[in-house]
Amino acid sequence: MALGRTLAVGLVGLSGHVVEVEAHLAASLPAFTLVGLPDAALAESRDRVRAAVSSSGLAWPNRRVTVNLSPASLPKSGTGFDLGVAVAILAGAEIIDPVRTAGVVHLGELGLDGRLRPVRGILPAVAAAVAAGLPRVVVPAGNAEEAALVPGAEVRGAACLAEVAGWYGADVAIPDEVPVVLVEPVAERPQEQSLDLADVVGQVEARGCLEVAAAGGHHLLMVGPPGTGKTMLAARLPGLLPDLSEQEAVEVTAVHSVAGAFDPGGGLLRRPPFEDPHHTATPASVVGGGSGMPRPGSASRAHRGVLFLDEAPEFSTAVLQTLRQPLEHGELVLHRANGTARYPARFQLVLAANPCPCGRAVGKGLDCSCRVEQRRRYFGKLSGPLLDRVDLQVELGPARADAVAGESSATVAARVRAARDAQAARLAGTPWRTNAEVPGGWLRERLGADRSLMSGLDRAVDRGTLSLRGVDRVLRVAWTLADLAGRDAPNPSDVGHALALRTRGQGA
Repeated sequence: MALGRTLAVGLVGLSGHVVEVEAHLAASLPAFTLVGLPDAALAESRDRVRAAVSSSGLAWPNRRVTVNLSPASLPKSGTGFDLGVAVAILAGAEIIDPVRTAGVVHLGELGLDGRLRPVRGILPAVAAAVAAGLPRVVVPAGNAEEAALVPGAEVRGAACLAEVAGWYGADVAIPDEVPVVLVEPVAERPQEQSLDLADVVGQVEARGCLEVAAAGGHHLLMVGPPGTGKTMLAARLPGLLPDLSEQEAVEVTAVHSVAGAFDPGGGLLRRPPFEDPHHTATPASVVGGGSGMPRPGSASRAHRGVLFLDEAPEFSTAVLQTLRQPLEHGELVLHRANGTARYPARFQLVLAANPCPCGRAVGKGLDCSCRVEQRRRYFGKLSGPLLDRVDLQVELGPARADAVAGESSATVAARVRAARDAQAARLAGTPWRTNAEVPGGWLRERLGADRSLMSGLDRAVDRGTLSLRGVDRVLRVAWTLADLAGRDAPNPSDVGHALALRTRGQGA
């Protein structure tokens, strides 16, 4: 009887769990059993590992092999355990040194020819290993650059199983293998520098709302006929946002790594992401899903950035309603039969819509051919509970021929940065980073005993035009307006302005 051990990491959402891989070799009829709640892809590793070991010129032990992935109660998924399983078996057969493999984390998929193939989610997996006090990690050469982004990790990249076995003392010829790269296409990062706010002509109110949204992290709804600049404005919002902090960059990069949409060549993602799914997108593509353990969708890939829904009323009701959870809590909890995955989703939601299905309902709507019930059904897709979570709503009209370009993105971004700095100083020592995240009770306490600031909001609640949630959101916008103006606290004008920004058509 012989026993070999090594380590791997299992991902559940973005949470990494260190898994001990144990291989027990008994003198009995040859067999290969894998236990520890593996999914279908992991259960198939038996055939991949056996073929990879033989193809690498290593002797397969002619014994009964039982591999256990501990803790056995944790569901395991994916092909990233292949290398750990192979190393544990070789250690149990004493083909490699079992002492040296015990404290090393091995991650990677094996090809039938013994080559190591990259896998998704390497960054959060390596980060979990380092956090558990296990800095020594072996990964496929195609993942080495990404794994090296984790501070404190001692990463070794290998092109094939024979190379790994050679490190641990196996007598094997190491071929000159070309590292395998990810076969999944990785989207190119947008060139934000080319999207300047000065390109938008006119639309002073909308530009002001965009600045307030960027300064406080608020959600925004823009309503206007086609061609008024709604999409242009939304695409330029990331350019107004400050760079991500180190912690935020790791969070965002980890999500994109699990989604398979990260190119490690440029290092950690330092700029806020921008996601704009098409209106035909399914709920699974927006909030996450898939067979087995769900993968992150557009909402999670937009974490710490912008999620833009163009032609928002054209999205299915199921998609729009599933956004209510991340808007309120900043994360998505996806329940599946194989387990529950949590993905961060603290994004800024930007909605764009036409005033009616035909889009020509401007002013008195004399050119509009839509019936009343069509307009009602069109905007009925944007339910009250969803719109109640949108802080800023603005109507855009056609730009005038003599309208001039406004300030550049750099100029507006400087004011946004100053407002964010004021928020950071005020919110130091709290779990919140922007005004949009702060509970209303905390903000009301800092208004003092003077109830005059709240009188207009109290009247709006009594009239039924504003919910109690809406009061909190108006206060958040008022604090953002004060930060942009350089004031320590909002005044009555800020509260009135924030209340006007809350409802379309009342001015900004």
